[in-house]
Amino acid sequence: MSTLPADFWDTLPLHDGVKLLTRDENGLVAFDKPAGVLSHPNGSEDEARALLMCRYDKVTQCFTWKAADGALRQLWLLNRLDSATSGVILTAGSEKVAKAVREHYAKKQVNKAYQALIFGKPQMNFELWHDLLAVRKDGGQVRTSIIGNVPAETRFQLIKHTQKAFSTSLIRLEPRTGRSHQLRVQCAKRRLPIIGDQTYGNFPLNRSFAKTNQTKRLFLHSLETSFTYEFAGKKFPFKASAPLPREFLLTY
Repeated sequence: MSTLPADFWDTLPLHDGVKLLTRDENGLVAFDKPAGVLSHPNGSEDEARALLMCRYDKVTQCFTWKAADGALRQLWLLNRLDSATSGVILTAGSEKVAKAVREHYAKKQVNKAYQALIFGKPQMNFELWHDLLAVRKDGGQVRTSIIGNVPAETRFQLIKHTQKAFSTSLIRLEPRTGRSHQLRVQCAKRRLPIIGDQTYGNFPLNRSFAKTNQTKRLFLHSLETSFTYEFAGKKFPFKASAPLPREFLLTY
């Protein structure tokens, strides 16, 4: 049972637009992160752009801030999303819970589902994608390519295809592995680039789509995360869902 102050969750220094989705009795919490918000600041200059607008320790993966009474408060980050990706992101109100959930993540027993808006129409309604990727860091940035030796697996499902000004499809992606930029690269490999992808996407189509729809973002959304973790000798099921952002609903 969480022993956090009664007003802990009401006084978080959350970035505008970040919404609390759900929390359990142990202080495990899911937020809905908007596109463009950093999972955490890379330095003090980024604090105003991060999930919580306060100091962050990269070693402990923990946010720290002062409450109104001057007491130090902390929140541990459990997973990350690229700044351009919206949706479910997890945190914990105590280090013990954070450790338990991170250990569960390490066992790769977490179910994740994303939705994406892509250019084109997939040939299949359902498919299991297997690829070998290469992940490297280039000047502090992660870059992933389709030729490598790192296995990546994703379950794909077509939800709806629309032919208007553009041929677009809303799809569901359930990654079985957690490689950097995995979903974006796997879509691009199949000539189904995610709309708004500034690294692996179709740049001319991105510009035309943004101009026509008056919206500019990466159309990738972390829709749902679920798992059962162990803590204090008991098992706790956890599930969080973040609704599709408004711009998805207006464009497909």
